Amino acid sequence: MPVEKSASKQLVIASGRAHQPLAQEVAEILNTELVPVTAYDFANGETFVRYERSVRGVDAFIIQAHPAPINHWLMEQLLMVDAMKRASAKRITVVAPFFPYARQDKKHKGREPISARLVTDLFKAAGATRIMSVDLHTPQIQGFFDGPVDHLWALPLLADHIAETFGTDNLTVVSPDSGRVRVADIWADRLGTPLAIVHKRRDPDRPNQVQVNEIVGEVSGRDCILVDDMIDTGGTILAAAKALKANGAKRVIVAATHGVFSHPAVERLSDPVIDSVVVTNTLPITPDKEFATLTVLSIAPLIAKAIAAVFYDDSVNSLFPGHA
Repeated sequence: MPVEKSASKQLVIASGRAHQPLAQEVAEILNTELVPVTAYDFANGETFVRYERSVRGVDAFIIQAHPAPINHWLMEQLLMVDAMKRASAKRITVVAPFFPYARQDKKHKGREPISARLVTDLFKAAGATRIMSVDLHTPQIQGFFDGPVDHLWALPLLADHIAETFGTDNLTVVSPDSGRVRVADIWADRLGTPLAIVHKRRDPDRPNQVQVNEIVGEVSGRDCILVDDMIDTGGTILAAAKALKANGAKRVIVAATHGVFSHPAVERLSDPVIDSVVVTNTLPITPDKEFATLTVLSIAPLIAKAIAAVFYDDSVNSLFPGHA
């Protein structure tokens, strides 16, 4: 679907260095090319960026993943936005499939920052007019940015893969903790399956032990799919998988949008109690993060559709029937 030019509008897609294959795939789907960018780091760690052709008057989409070291890639994207603004781009959309600092969306105790709000303020100050992200950790982050925020859902992509690969007749959707019940409920509605919850509590007979996991719902003999927005170190997922198998689950499948996979996630997710792990490529899955039971689905077609919708002033919500 060629969208490079439309009347007086011109689409430009630029990529940071954190995950260029994703941006390249998005550009190919849209039948365009990434704008050439020179980017490098000075000896003291400062980053330099420069666009190698004119971007005056364009509708720009700057794609950057945010793996570790997250601060480095965030700064690079901010500099790319600033350079685009100073080069007279008409509109600048920050495309951050995995939004940085999304877990720090509120103050849990006094004297703490609300880091996700600070990040949106930084994007605004740099010159962004719009933000696009996938499966924000909490929906309220959309309200932190003074401008449009396109909140994309990977659930249809993941759920369709699960249904096609494992079927739904013997499937139960499981929330790994009480905080993800709403998302798990949406999964269960889409797949037409029962819902179960892993409930964490302290054992009063074992002082100094953090918790035990109880299962609310029927999982015995069932294929259980643990769903979450991200997997970081994998501790919660492994504990939930062990609890499910201890309660008679036949298979445990893990599905998440963002594969952060901080150490020791690979070791934990490779445990035999977990039969399969499915994530998207919102973050780069480097060779050291790959393992035998891992499947990675591409989020590029969804991002490309959303970019096309924004560029043509169409509805992004129409990409997700049933979700306002």
